[in-house]
Amino acid sequence: MAYDNTCKYLAENYPAEFASWLLSIDTSDIQVLKTELNLEPIRADSVSPVLREGFPPQATGEPVRVTFLQIANQILHLEFQTTPKSTTPLDFRMLDYYTRLKREYWCEIKQVLIFLQATSSAIAFQTQYIDTNTTHRYRVIRLWEEDPTPLLANPALLSLATLARSDSPQRLLEQVATAVDMIEETDERQNISACVQVLAGLRFDKNVIKQLFREEIMQESVIYQDILQKGEQRGLQKGEVAVILRLLKLRFGAIEPEIEQQIRKLLIAQLEELTEALLGFNSQSDLVNYLANISPLQPSLGD
Repeated sequence: MAYDNTCKYLAENYPAEFASWLLSIDTSDIQVLKTELNLEPIRADSVSPVLREGFPPQATGEPVRVTFLQIANQILHLEFQTTPKSTTPLDFRMLDYYTRLKREYWCEIKQVLIFLQATSSAIAFQTQYIDTNTTHRYRVIRLWEEDPTPLLANPALLSLATLARSDSPQRLLEQVATAVDMIEETDERQNISACVQVLAGLRFDKNVIKQLFREEIMQESVIYQDILQKGEQRGLQKGEVAVILRLLKLRFGAIEPEIEQQIRKLLIAQLEELTEALLGFNSQSDLVNYLANISPLQPSLGD
């Protein structure tokens, strides 16, 4: 999660730099779009019961959290991945994002899937989704194959430079540290340093990183505080879930796995409301009905 937050921070705070790197466009006319795409259910006039059998459940308007940049009359969709593993296959996710964006904005869409950590998985070398009647293409960047030179030249991209191609990774990290020290504005230097240290953790031992970067600089940064806050929230969420599941099992015995999964996906505010509501439940059916009336908040295809 720290890697996701870091990449999201960089893309949304330095959109012009990412546009210049990925699209070779130099412009300040860039807007960070909302990170949710709501898609209403689509109902076909007729679906054969035989053909429908075994199909996955239909989407029900769930929002999807992603990073989109609108540049003039086109949209740049950035997707960062540390591993090729995904509940929803990555190639299909790219198609899904594309169609949702197209329906809402109806403009040219550029998609870039960026793999941060070296892998030999075939998924990282796949650049299209192919189905019976559909072929959808997107761009893939494997950072470990990228030339670090353009990344080292741009403070916003220094974090990615730590993961770029190099015959001497240690020397590359030293170059990044030197470039970070040259950033004049204090807050920016602190935030970029924090991002560098987080992403460098995918490749380097933490002791190597500590030798080159001062820990107090990282702790003062906005991104570091954001990571800490989200970590605390996840801890609180897990604690709330544990308490609720224990109370429910004491009252109603074993809880259906599907119901337990629904509870685990609730946010802290929803869990707090459920804790109060369950005092009035007389049976597990009351719990089922209660959960059915809760609107899902910000689930992600990337989970």
